[in-house]
Amino acid sequence: MAKENNTYDQAIKRIEQIVTELEQAEALSMDSYQAKAKEAKQLLAFCQKQLTDWENKMNDVILD
Repeated sequence: MAKENNTYDQAIKRIEQIVTELEQAEALSMDSYQAKAKEAKQLLAFCQKQLTDWENKMNDVILD
C-alpha cells in the first residue's frame, strides 16, 4: 500500500516492482491481482500529485 512518506523515486520503483511481479506471475488469484492493482493505482496517484505540485512550483517561480 502507498505510504504517505514515500518519495517519488520510491513510488516509481515500487510500481516497477508490481509490473514485474505481474509480468512474471503465471497465475494470480483475483484478490492478489486486485491488491496489486489498488497499490499501483495509489502510487500512480501519489506520483501524479508530486508532478503536479512540482509543475505548480515551477510556474510560480517563472511567473514571479
